[in-house]
Amino acid sequence: MIVDCAIYKDGRRTEGPDDFSDALDEARATGDAFVWIGLHESTEDEFGKVAQEFGLHPLAVEDALKAHQRPKLEVYDDSLFVVLKPVVYEPKSDKVSTGELMLFLGDSFVVTVRHGDGAPLKAVRQRLEDDPEFLAHGPTSVLYSVADATVDHYLEVAAELQTDLGELEAEVFSPDQGGSRDTASRIYTFKRQILEFRRATGPLALPLARLAGVGPWGLSAVPFVNEDAKPFFRDVNDHLTRVNEYVDSLDRLVSDILSAHLAQMSVRQNDDMRKISAWAAMAAVPTMIAGVYGMNFDHMPELHWMWSYPAVILLMAVLELFLYRLFKRRGWL
Repeated sequence: MIVDCAIYKDGRRTEGPDDFSDALDEARATGDAFVWIGLHESTEDEFGKVAQEFGLHPLAVEDALKAHQRPKLEVYDDSLFVVLKPVVYEPKSDKVSTGELMLFLGDSFVVTVRHGDGAPLKAVRQRLEDDPEFLAHGPTSVLYSVADATVDHYLEVAAELQTDLGELEAEVFSPDQGGSRDTASRIYTFKRQILEFRRATGPLALPLARLAGVGPWGLSAVPFVNEDAKPFFRDVNDHLTRVNEYVDSLDRLVSDILSAHLAQMSVRQNDDMRKISAWAAMAAVPTMIAGVYGMNFDHMPELHWMWSYPAVILLMAVLELFLYRLFKRRGWL
């Protein structure tokens, strides 16, 4: 579905033809204008018309239709193809989900294809339209603004995950809940959320480094992207680096928390075994004495003694008290 189609001239939205083909011709004829078409989970036939008119590469079109792509940047003869993965955090379920956002940049046009509900395109378009001076830089301004909004939201999601991790850590080290059966499951589920987050942020480092002109791409130019925009993309790249450091630290902390939880469970199991062993030892003493006097031998020195019964009971009580104090002093009970 085509959500929006507009011509921007000198950074301002102008009335143009309803047909996007005529809109592209008008923008190219003007020279200082571009067309921005936004699509949301479009059908193959609908997107095929856009691809044919704008000369999009078939492989990029296939990726845009099927989705489930890693963040990447690919350069074709007539267009630049960029894939981003916006992240959505759901507070009620503490769940991280990802969408997909594809951008095609070319001669006087930007085509955005959105899958899922996490892409911040509506807010980005409104913010750009409110800043005509910045939007006048053309398709590059759209690419930068979308990437910047996506990465900034990564930081917000990372902060939410940090809060959840603090709650999980408090639960693990709580004397009441640290050994609950659901704790390990929650830790593993949280680790999967971090993995889902990492799939969105990790692969994006290479495309942003290329757009920012850092590393091996310091002197290379990216087609259809203004060279003057490199400092802006470097800022986005710095934010992404912070996000990836956040994700790495979260992953390490979750692994440490899981190890601590398993160690706690092992210690508690050992404590339980010590207690069981102590009570079993205490039960064995009277059982042994009663077993000796229950063998029904005829010739036993104490068998016919008047004080045999109270003496045996007293002996049992003294031994039980001695064992109880011994195990209590050693922390077994």
